[in-house]
Amino acid sequence: MFTLSWGPSKRFTDLGEREILALAISLEEEDGRIYRDFADALRESFPHSAKVFEEMAEEESEHRRRLTELYRQKFGEHVPLIRREHVRGFIRRRPVWLMRHLDLATIRRIAEDMEEETRNFYLKAAQQVADLAIRELLVDLAETEAQHASLARRLRAAHLTEQAVESEAETARRRFVLQIVQPGLAGLMDGSVSTLAPLFAAAFATGSSWDAFLVGTAASVGAGISMGFAEALSDDGALTGRGHPALRGAVCGLMTTLGGLGHTLPYLIPDFRLATTIAVLIVLAELWAIAWVRARYMDTPFLQAAYQVVVGGFLVFLTGVLIGHA
Repeated sequence: MFTLSWGPSKRFTDLGEREILALAISLEEEDGRIYRDFADALRESFPHSAKVFEEMAEEESEHRRRLTELYRQKFGEHVPLIRREHVRGFIRRRPVWLMRHLDLATIRRIAEDMEEETRNFYLKAAQQVADLAIRELLVDLAETEAQHASLARRLRAAHLTEQAVESEAETARRRFVLQIVQPGLAGLMDGSVSTLAPLFAAAFATGSSWDAFLVGTAASVGAGISMGFAEALSDDGALTGRGHPALRGAVCGLMTTLGGLGHTLPYLIPDFRLATTIAVLIVLAELWAIAWVRARYMDTPFLQAAYQVVVGGFLVFLTGVLIGHA
């Protein structure tokens, strides 16, 4: 989210009053642009929250106007371009266009961190300047930044009505289901079910826990890689709203691998019968978890989901056992 600033820079304590005001103007301009970028990113799915960030951007514009007006009174028309990366100790913010897939809660948290950092800057800057007018303005802006949390609450109260909050919560839920739950569930189902046949076929064919573990691990990891790439390459998420393909692929691939490893790890136990018993119990737990997720997020009745998953899992398990005894 944030990266430390490196390269040629100047210590904050070495800044003069002219440089401090120029830096403050730059900070307010940058923050205002970030808030507008947040508003633009949220406008389609979260219009009420977008309105909040638009008004916060207007607040930053007013701060910048006051700073610029005072600067011109003290130092003339030309304002040197001094940015946060030119001063040691600041945290450089990544461009919003590189963070398009952030969720609403993360965006609000970033905004709070921005306000806190700017407030600290004004407080330290006020201690460093001698000019009374500049100090008064910096202290006033620090107090304003401290009040921005309450400002955000007032803006939410004005724009985020109960109906709007419910609407945005439902939108966030749909996004979570599309971007995380669906690829994760697909991976868990594939990993838990598709690896049953090779694992138990190897187990009953060899009667060796170690051989079964090797086959199960290979099947799980291989399936995870395959499912991860398949999910990531299925679409770029631009039209479907399914989110960043790399994130979906990672979630799907990881859950596929975990789904297979869950009932593979018991075969690290040398006792073949004990390992097989534990593996079967874990399979039942995995199938129950899949049914619960489908019922919780996919609006599928639990008994129906359980029946579908258990029947499918049993058929694959039976296939592995029969092949293993062939």
